[in-house]
Amino acid sequence: MDLGIKGKRALVCASSKGLGLGCAAALAEAGCDLVMNARGSEALEAAAADLRARFGVTVQAVATDVTTEEGRAQLLEVAASPDILVTNAGGPPPGMWSDWDRDDFIAALDANMLTPIALMTACLPAMMERGWGRVVNITSQSVKAPVAVLGLSNAARTGLTGYVAGTARQVAPSGVTINNLLPGIHATARAESLDRGVSEQQGISMDEARTQREATIPARRYGTPEEFGAACAFLCSQHAGFMVGQNVLLDGGATNATI
Repeated sequence: MDLGIKGKRALVCASSKGLGLGCAAALAEAGCDLVMNARGSEALEAAAADLRARFGVTVQAVATDVTTEEGRAQLLEVAASPDILVTNAGGPPPGMWSDWDRDDFIAALDANMLTPIALMTACLPAMMERGWGRVVNITSQSVKAPVAVLGLSNAARTGLTGYVAGTARQVAPSGVTINNLLPGIHATARAESLDRGVSEQQGISMDEARTQREATIPARRYGTPEEFGAACAFLCSQHAGFMVGQNVLLDGGATNATI
């Protein structure tokens, strides 16, 4: 399917690896020029070079911490009013309710709620003026069904979801859509980190920890960054203009809900 976005300019955050890279690759394959961002320059430059070589698109890499005001300013100076914005940030560490203090919550809110909001605030006006734009926020299945050990993520990402619910409907008349992608467990470094925690807590091997979690997923496997990226590219396409303020689960059926 031709997604109709060849030549569009996409800003993809946290895109040196994992789900962010999956989204950047799918958009590059669709013909989008990219501005890629991550904190680590080495992995980011390697990913950017790979996408340039594979898809022949323009890729600019900006290594900066987008959760800071200075980092956002640096990134937005290069991105220069993108047509497509994909927000993404690694989740806060797991734990129990008794483990966290105010500073922990502020850090989670900064990374997983306030930073995406700041990026949208910066990018939406130009999209609206042009009469076309796409925003996809990578959140989590936990906004549909909370994960007990991910209380920081549950709180921050649900806050972002509430913000998007109202804002998406305000910008839709201008041809701009905002939607959220809710990943379940995908084969990324984040999943490996969570599996390691289970392994250490239960005294089992990493393979056993992964098999144990796969058994809780109806698809009986982890998702891949490639299939996640394909879903993101569709939401950014010309064909998704009637999808507004939606929360799309990609979790292999793990969230047990009728709606």
